[in-house]
Amino acid sequence: MASPPLNLWTILTESKRIINAHSRHFLALSVVFLLPISFSSVVYPTLHNLIADRLPHNSQKFFDISNFDQPSLPTKTLLLALAFILFVFVFSLFALGSITCSVFHGFYGRPVKFISAVQSVKVSFWPVLGTVLASHIVFLLVALVALLFLFLVVGVFEMVGLEMEFSSPYFVGLCVVVAISLFLVLLYLQVNWTLAGVVAVVEPRCGFNALSRSANLIQGMRGVALSLMVFFGALAGILGFCSSVSELGLDGATDGWRNWKSLAFVLKIVVFSTAHMLLLLYHAAANTVLYMYCKAVHGELALEIAEEFASEYVSLPFDDGKVPHVVSVAYVR
Repeated sequence: MASPPLNLWTILTESKRIINAHSRHFLALSVVFLLPISFSSVVYPTLHNLIADRLPHNSQKFFDISNFDQPSLPTKTLLLALAFILFVFVFSLFALGSITCSVFHGFYGRPVKFISAVQSVKVSFWPVLGTVLASHIVFLLVALVALLFLFLVVGVFEMVGLEMEFSSPYFVGLCVVVAISLFLVLLYLQVNWTLAGVVAVVEPRCGFNALSRSANLIQGMRGVALSLMVFFGALAGILGFCSSVSELGLDGATDGWRNWKSLAFVLKIVVFSTAHMLLLLYHAAANTVLYMYCKAVHGELALEIAEEFASEYVSLPFDDGKVPHVVSVAYVR
């Protein structure tokens, strides 16, 4: 019988199997680390709008000297945005460490424990943080190079006596070309670094070393990694769009059912927070499973499984990008 191809469906199926096998464990991790992210993501736009609606429309009132001793509303919105970003960022690192560690052990069939998963956050936090900072440094450098290139091209045109105004179609076309090129480069880097977070958790690597390791592992699997990004990105976009539409519907509520507005808002928070939480859970699990399959494709997983499950029947998901049959591994003494 031919083995199924290694594709997006294979990764999602294996991720679902691991999560279902330890459903209560992953539910507990999701409630502790992912639910706060999802809840704050749903509630934050409403809080921001509430504060923004209180902005004074009279500039003279806004710059009143008597108000200088109190934080202005724009400052409050800025502080709220910074607090939201920091909160989501920190909890995302916590979630990545705990869920990745649990899926990693679940893939091998090891028992997973909630306390151990939470304690793994202390070990993985700084490597993951260093890896994230390293990737963003590279992203920033690439963006700066693209911006510098744009300025150089404009400067060359001015040196030869060709004036290029910002509103000219040539300048707009040049900006579009540079923007598309920058997007493709950043997308290529993001695909190559799909496994960087997993590497930082399960291997003794971090920073640029983890990025390089991810780029090496993802070779031959970039199509699957890209499909994962598109799949979960599309679901997140659809979820965000539906949340925005429901927000507009609540804002446009008529007096006839305004008494139900609070109930509808609570229902919206519950539905979208839960959906977003599950989306984040499966995305983290899928990246970890993809890491394991990439190791298998590169021949790194066979020996590890042989050492882990000596004299037991195990499934080795590799060989030319295919999922093979169940094999028996035993030591000969």
